[in-house]
Amino acid sequence: MLGYRFSKFDPSDKDQTPFDKLFKIFKELLTYTSGDVNEAISWLNELDNEYKLTDNKYGIGDFIEDLKKKGYLKDDEVTGGMTITPKTEQAIRQNALEEIFGKLKKGNRGSHKTPFSGLGDERSSDSRPFEFGDALENISLTESMRNAQINHGMDSFKLTQDDLEVLETEFNTNTSTVLMIDISHSMILYGEDRITPAKKVAMALAELITTRYPKDTLDIIVFGNDAWQIEIKDLPYLQVGPFHTNTIAGLELAMDLLRRRKNANKQIMMVTDGKPTCMMENGEYYKNSFGLDRKIINKTLTLAKAARRLRIPITTFMIATDPHLQRFVEEFTEVNHGKAFYTGLKGLGELLFEDFERGRKKRM
Repeated sequence: MLGYRFSKFDPSDKDQTPFDKLFKIFKELLTYTSGDVNEAISWLNELDNEYKLTDNKYGIGDFIEDLKKKGYLKDDEVTGGMTITPKTEQAIRQNALEEIFGKLKKGNRGSHKTPFSGLGDERSSDSRPFEFGDALENISLTESMRNAQINHGMDSFKLTQDDLEVLETEFNTNTSTVLMIDISHSMILYGEDRITPAKKVAMALAELITTRYPKDTLDIIVFGNDAWQIEIKDLPYLQVGPFHTNTIAGLELAMDLLRRRKNANKQIMMVTDGKPTCMMENGEYYKNSFGLDRKIINKTLTLAKAARRLRIPITTFMIATDPHLQRFVEEFTEVNHGKAFYTGLKGLGELLFEDFERGRKKRM
């Protein structure tokens, strides 16, 4: 009888429907257009004209109708146009997750592993006597039967509570994370799109936490001249503004959010491409975008030290190659006892995930 036959992987998408092929491109376009449906469809039409994405059997009009029927688009009564639905927002986050963290396999129920034993989801190889309140599914039948045989013999075999042993489970912890995203003007400066990769990372991380680690908390904030909190559903619509970089306001808000969280493990992840150039002083903006302003830098370093005292490590992902900026990040990281990565746009998502996973498994 013939068993499994393996052949070379064929990445062809010939089994995909016309809708699936277009939907994959459409989700990507929505990320670039910050959720603007009309602009995304215009771009899709341009791509269709250039690369012949459709044929006489299935056109862009059919695709739009299918989007509505499947619940991905809805008519906007105010503007008269179309908007995406929460179902589409979730699909975009899932798309980002697959693109950035596609090599991952889904694990067990969300948890942070630690070296300690206790209440948890994952069994260890250690066992101990049964105690009142232990879950019945954690009883080791083999060890319990062996104890019963030793204690009572085979002739009058019986199983009592004193014979029972349970397998230890690894104690699991929860983590509270604040993700800071720089939306200052430099994120699109010199025609280089840095906000889209940063936005993809944020969406992928949000999807990862909510699906794989549902007991965790994730707060997302953006910072320009000021800092404010946004919801996960707002990520596809994120845009860069005519802002300076008020890292201080972002750190203050992040630390304030984490103070309210009861989890013992807390961390800040900051994605930025530039130096701090702005802060509030006496109710007014103090700005300097022409160099590393020591007044702004010292206040930023003070906050990094305050986060360290609160046991909040900061991981900085600097999308810049300027040696002056790198030296600042080194100083910032040393003061906080955190981590720093100097990365290009291509590897941003992978670096963020790898550090996030290592941090989760680290003994806090």
